[in-house]
Amino acid sequence: METRLARLARKGDQRAFAEIVDLYKDKLYHLAYRMMNNRQEAEDVVQESFLRVYKHLDRYDENQKFSTWIYRIATNLCIDRLRKRRPVYSLDAETDHEGLDGYAMLPSDERTPESEVILSETQRLIRDAIETLPVKYKSVMILRYLQDLSLQEISDVLDLPVTTIKTRVHRGREFMRKKLENKL
Repeated sequence: METRLARLARKGDQRAFAEIVDLYKDKLYHLAYRMMNNRQEAEDVVQESFLRVYKHLDRYDENQKFSTWIYRIATNLCIDRLRKRRPVYSLDAETDHEGLDGYAMLPSDERTPESEVILSETQRLIRDAIETLPVKYKSVMILRYLQDLSLQEISDVLDLPVTTIKTRVHRGREFMRKKLENKL
């Protein structure tokens, strides 16, 4: 379906491109937010991603999944921004959402106040640990565990061999385990 939309958009069909934006805006935002940990930067990445998609639709290879291509664009933009940014290791998990952390924005499934506090603290610790990962591990861990992509899909998105992805997932998990072993 996305390939057909891309083909139509390439020919100038604005509605087809609008449909692509509709299909991917939330997915790309969640990916970018988890990588950037900043609402404004995530919105900027999404906007820039769609600008690049529009500008380079003629480069899209219809033999690959459209989702892989668009995730690659967004992930690379995030990685570029993270590399330019000096590392900031935030100990407080608050974001720019009126003092709430990002996990508070997730829908609840009727938890008790006690379990909510424990869950919130656990999620904060995990998010803080992900924040401290080197970029090459952070992007792989987010794509694998928060975006739920397969190793092959991550390999396609990052344009790296699956063996490299496996190694980075393993090392990322080890890094996270060491960070969290005394806290959880």
